[in-house]
Amino acid sequence: MTGTGTATVGADSFFPLLRLQTTSHIPKLGFLKLNRSLISLRSLQIKASDSSNQMRLNVARDLTLSNSNGNGNATGSGTTNLKHLSTIGNSTNIQWHSCSVQKDDRHRLLHQKGCVIWITGLSGSGKSTIACALSRILHQRGKLTYVLDGDNIRHGLNKDLGFKAQDRAENIRRIGEVAKLFADAGVICIASLISPYRRDRDACRSMLPNGDFIEVFMDVPLHVCEARDPKGLYKLARAGKIKGFTGIDDPYETPIHSEIVLKHGEPCASPVEMAEKIVVYLENKGYLDA
Repeated sequence: MTGTGTATVGADSFFPLLRLQTTSHIPKLGFLKLNRSLISLRSLQIKASDSSNQMRLNVARDLTLSNSNGNGNATGSGTTNLKHLSTIGNSTNIQWHSCSVQKDDRHRLLHQKGCVIWITGLSGSGKSTIACALSRILHQRGKLTYVLDGDNIRHGLNKDLGFKAQDRAENIRRIGEVAKLFADAGVICIASLISPYRRDRDACRSMLPNGDFIEVFMDVPLHVCEARDPKGLYKLARAGKIKGFTGIDDPYETPIHSEIVLKHGEPCASPVEMAEKIVVYLENKGYLDA
């Protein structure tokens, strides 16, 4: 530091990796006149400290939740922990762990509410087309979506399952559980699959809070779907080369209380226009705002 003129002052004590310059003359007594930059810097430091304290509070809350769940025990005794363990299906000695970041926090972050849009109907009814059209519309509006397509899921997660009744039930159950996780994360999940059995669809509905499962029925007659036959599967089923094909030798149980029905033959029934009907429903129910 010199007696007069411009001096460079180390600001490490105020904020890391910053250096400030003062343009005031520095008296020989060594007193330094602080300018506004330094005062603002101090304010930033205080704000950063407040943010850090808030983060510590959140971490402390998580630790408290962990202890209340039985994952931590200050006394070293496991007796209390055992009271919180559960058995779900074939899984024993498990425990649900809560976190301070909740579903509502994720909704506010994304400016939307998570839900499951379950599009069901015969093969060739247009489920995947509507799902992708809906995803595109919502994406353009800045909303986060993910499509769970029945065939796509069978390429990976459900590749071990066939098309017998029990395998179909397990296929739907797994997709329902994945869709539930997406919705809990705040994502608008669009599940597109035949899901022919009413009990399986209802089981998926029961996984979610009331209103968060939105069933969309593609009401397209069998003869229309068979005429389309985009994959050639109806032809194979009629020839007996595919067994247990929905609509031919395996039943499709029509939904009774679908939130939305997209009926074939209605005016203005292009895929985009059908998808827009779902968007309107989401708007009216508040899923596109949070």
